[in-house]
Amino acid sequence: MGYKVAPYISFADGAAEALEFYRSVLGGTVSIMRFGDLPNPDLDPADADKVMHGQLDLDNGFALMASDSPTGMEHDEGQRVSVTLFGDDGPELGSVFEKLAEGGSVVEPYTTAPWGDSFGMLIDRYGVFWMLNASGGEQG
Repeated sequence: MGYKVAPYISFADGAAEALEFYRSVLGGTVSIMRFGDLPNPDLDPADADKVMHGQLDLDNGFALMASDSPTGMEHDEGQRVSVTLFGDDGPELGSVFEKLAEGGSVVEPYTTAPWGDSFGMLIDRYGVFWMLNASGGEQG
């Protein structure tokens, strides 16, 4: 298989601090991309330093991902954790996206994202929120 599975935690704010805390407990390496790192003329200046995507890569091969909610995006405290599939096989992840979406609802279509990868979000037929990301942007 060309992908891995990771939990993804949504924060109203504070994802960077939380990831640093988890790193201090679990070890590993943190990488962070902020909303202000990408060109976006509609970006609320208050969101520029918020975490668009943060990732703690553990030495054992697992990953923990997190982000902050930008202004205007509803943050449901009850739906803070989602499941993320990530890897480099765009066609395989595209196929998985379509299968997971059957009977559910697509939140964001699986297509090329502003950061160049293929990315999509959906809620499956059981109400579970999923995000799929394939590096390199090949959707298949």
